[in-house]
Amino acid sequence: MSVADGLGVPAQDNAAHEGELKPPGSVKFFYSLGQVVESGYLAVNSFIFFYYTAVLGLSGTMVGVALAISMCLDAAADPLIGSWSDSVRSRFGRRLPVMLIGAPLTMVTMGLLFAPPSALSPLLLFVWLTLTKMGVRASASMFNIPYFALGGEMADGYVERARIVAYRLLGGIVATVAITYVAFAFFFTGEAGLQRGEAYPAFGWTVGVLILVLGLASCAGVWRYAATLPQPTERPAAMLPRLGGELREIFKNRSFRILFASMLVFASAAGVNSALNNHTFVFIWKLPPATIQFVSYALLLGITAGIPLTPPLLRRMEKKAVVLLGFAVVIVAWVILPLIWAAGVYRPSGTEALPWLLSSTFVAGVGTGLIFIAYPSMMADAAEEHEHLFGHRREGLYFSGLGFAGKAAAGVGTMVGGFALDLMSFPKDAGRHVGAIVDPDVLRTLVLAWGPLPSVMCILGALIFMPYAITRARHEGIIAALKLKRATDVTEGRSS
Repeated sequence: MSVADGLGVPAQDNAAHEGELKPPGSVKFFYSLGQVVESGYLAVNSFIFFYYTAVLGLSGTMVGVALAISMCLDAAADPLIGSWSDSVRSRFGRRLPVMLIGAPLTMVTMGLLFAPPSALSPLLLFVWLTLTKMGVRASASMFNIPYFALGGEMADGYVERARIVAYRLLGGIVATVAITYVAFAFFFTGEAGLQRGEAYPAFGWTVGVLILVLGLASCAGVWRYAATLPQPTERPAAMLPRLGGELREIFKNRSFRILFASMLVFASAAGVNSALNNHTFVFIWKLPPATIQFVSYALLLGITAGIPLTPPLLRRMEKKAVVLLGFAVVIVAWVILPLIWAAGVYRPSGTEALPWLLSSTFVAGVGTGLIFIAYPSMMADAAEEHEHLFGHRREGLYFSGLGFAGKAAAGVGTMVGGFALDLMSFPKDAGRHVGAIVDPDVLRTLVLAWGPLPSVMCILGALIFMPYAITRARHEGIIAALKLKRATDVTEGRSS
């Protein structure tokens, strides 16, 4: 049988060779539940930075370095996880067995991350943060990388693939809203709010349990459909010896290099902004603790607004144009309010600042929604281009590359945020005192690091992205060629 990279087409063949591969709505719903693993982690990311710097008193540089080390080491393991999930053969498909290992490990490591032993020295606290953060990300990657790759395999249509990403993002939005609400309604209440150090351990374990329950529910709901998708029909070579060649192969694809590098820069920018969110909310905008959650809701509402906009935009525009539009919207949202505050033109605080923050965050969410739907869809398109060019299916490695870029860059962004706190001499004990006064010059630097700095980085990411060249017409040609080749392979296999 002549089958590219040992992959066959199953007898039941989810879609006819002439038709479009398209999962039913129930499968897309259960698939969307799995986004809680990634979105749950992202929802607590800024809590981690604030907790270890402002509450536990670890220096911004040490926290930034710890998070960067943990993310970069975890990101380096992503290709191993991607290659592993590409080569699995089971009655559940090639993705779910790896996901079923990742979900419970994520729960345990998430709880430990928020529950360091008391009275640790700064050095030991740094080690605890590094190791537990690494554990969370590695465990989550064991779920997320095959999960994202599965989403790319579930459909092959130019727009349908974006719809699956939209389902996933909606699931993530619901999970993020639930986690944020629980955080501020049950854990970070009262005047102290985020400065209540004793509330963080229970919060971490609660999020971990939610991740476990919904992650397993997602696996249970999609396994029948996932089992019908193509799997390796031949035993692959040992992972480590083959991995180097596979990595060199995917980097030969120009489309992958562009998506990888531009996501690396954009995620770094988002990491800086996210790391400094709670510091600005507490010390610059002086938001009452109970209102901070509404800023998160505004971001999610903006992403939600961007989700239904994306499919109609994709019917009229190329994915590249949609992403560039998203970049422009995010840049505008990140720049205007911080510059007005830094210039002293208008400095609202407390509830007066809330409408301005809600508006700018909503706009940033719309742009983020456009980017986060289009990027995974484009990575799936690039993976198909790779199969067309090189004859091998590498979805797991492609999505591990996207995850590597996002996580390594988020680590870099958090590290930059930590360095910025120390460079501006932000007081380490400010988070332990409700109503602490911080020097105005320090606050001016903080607001510029929070908004304009990541905007400049975002512009660089857009420039890197500009040469991307998979258009709708090229994608349709690739799909037609692949279907013809797969049909030919199956016919030859049956006649042999």
